[in-house]
Amino acid sequence: MEVNNKKPAVKVIPLGGLEQIGMNITAFEYEDSIIVVDCGLAFPEDDMLGIDLVIPDITYLKDNVDKVKGFLITHGHEDHIGALPYILKELPVPVYATKLTMGIIENKLVEHGIENLVRRKVVNFGQHINLGQFRVEFICTNHSIADAAAFAIYSPAGIIVHTGDFKVDYTPVYGDPIDLQRFAEIGKKGVLALMCDSTNAERPGFTPSESTVGSTFDKIFSEHPNTRLIIATFASNVDRVQQIINSADKYGRKVVVEGRSMVGIIETAQKLGYLKIPENTLIETERLKDYPDERTVIITTGSQGESMAALSRMASGTHRKISIKPRDTVIFSSHPIPGNEKAVSKVMNELYGHGADVIFQDTHVSGHACQEEIKLIYSLVQPKYAIPVHGEMRHLKAQARLAEGLGIDRKNIFVIQSGDVLSLSEDSASVVGKVPVGNIFVDGLGVGDVGNIVLRDRQHLAEDGIFIVVVAMDSGSGTVVSGPDVVSRGFVYVRESDELLDEAKEISAMVIDRCLDRGTGDWNKIKNAVREELGDFFWKKTKRRPMILPIIMEVGQ
Repeated sequence: MEVNNKKPAVKVIPLGGLEQIGMNITAFEYEDSIIVVDCGLAFPEDDMLGIDLVIPDITYLKDNVDKVKGFLITHGHEDHIGALPYILKELPVPVYATKLTMGIIENKLVEHGIENLVRRKVVNFGQHINLGQFRVEFICTNHSIADAAAFAIYSPAGIIVHTGDFKVDYTPVYGDPIDLQRFAEIGKKGVLALMCDSTNAERPGFTPSESTVGSTFDKIFSEHPNTRLIIATFASNVDRVQQIINSADKYGRKVVVEGRSMVGIIETAQKLGYLKIPENTLIETERLKDYPDERTVIITTGSQGESMAALSRMASGTHRKISIKPRDTVIFSSHPIPGNEKAVSKVMNELYGHGADVIFQDTHVSGHACQEEIKLIYSLVQPKYAIPVHGEMRHLKAQARLAEGLGIDRKNIFVIQSGDVLSLSEDSASVVGKVPVGNIFVDGLGVGDVGNIVLRDRQHLAEDGIFIVVVAMDSGSGTVVSGPDVVSRGFVYVRESDELLDEAKEISAMVIDRCLDRGTGDWNKIKNAVREELGDFFWKKTKRRPMILPIIMEVGQ
């Protein structure tokens, strides 16, 4: 009798978050069980006109809804939790997260009116959650938001360690240092695969501790005793906010918090005990006028130059309550995310234009591990397989080189793409298929109703404008009753283009007459003929191709 010694295999299926920064979501599948780590959003690219947010395509999860046991969330940043309110409406499964992370998720669910839709469980570090064929252990790590977790995912095929976003911080502002001892203990058990954060994999050395920023703020406060301070940082960086508040209290300044997302997260962090604010330190924006400028500090959103964020509105003079004054000192406590450099530069120039002083150096440390910390985790965990995650292709490749340098066989390092199905067992590992992935666009209240065709039309309208031809026709006889009339928007300046528009009107009338003379009663054919003739005419005259929209109105007896 033949004995089957084939080892069991677990599937790792990233549905987003590879080849990009943001939209992190990964499914793990073993037989009848699927668990999902994180559920993030991405912010729109420049060519995604009018799009508010981008969320992942979860077709694969919906097709296997009976297998999905729950979402496990590593930490409370938008690129890891932002899609949850949209996805949970389609896939109402339980959510597991640490205390602060869950507090931020709760706010989102309340905002969307779905707080009663799904079961939620707050998990402590060291706790194990059983979900179908999987058991998941939450491990304490450090990041630029408190309560960040790594996961040890126990499956019949072996242990997979997922770091989440992390750094090694021996002196965190809040909470405990990363639990390196636990990583080492799990490493001794034998780890099948390590999925490690790659964001800073190109940077040598170690990431400095978040607490080092505190002394920088102290110095800035002491060196600017006679100006108002405005500090822009990420809304979710609770530790950074804590250090600003500590310095404000030390130097006798009142603190104002501006920006809806910042206010919401600070309220949650304070309520849950992650933020300690001395009494009478925080004041409402309206009370700024009751204090001299040198006794106040404003903590605001907008460190990435986002057009609707509080700092951008202050810089452009459109903020209802706060105006930038000469001699204000504005501090950018962040690095521009790749792609945001121009927006940040624009805001800085506007601030300088108002006479403000701008500080943007040495006021930020990253929340992600640099090369030496990544090597440390690999050395402790000693995985058989390496799967770099969280980053663009160059970041993933940089970590792959690090892993190879640490002695992991090149054939055991997998730089995979979103949608790849990676099958892992003690015996072998390979990409065995692909699942549907992609961007689902959120525009206003619409989720997924704007696709590539609509975006292409928006691009067309943005680049060349629109030209509308309106004609009324008798439904019985098929003769022209009135028109054609023309309307132009974003194509040419109407008042200076009378001749062009009159010619376009004549061409439209001529094409319609020609079609009717030939006995063409199909209005779609008439519209196409007008569109083609006008398209050629405009290209010859202007070298532009506006969107041409012929409209035939039916007039009955």
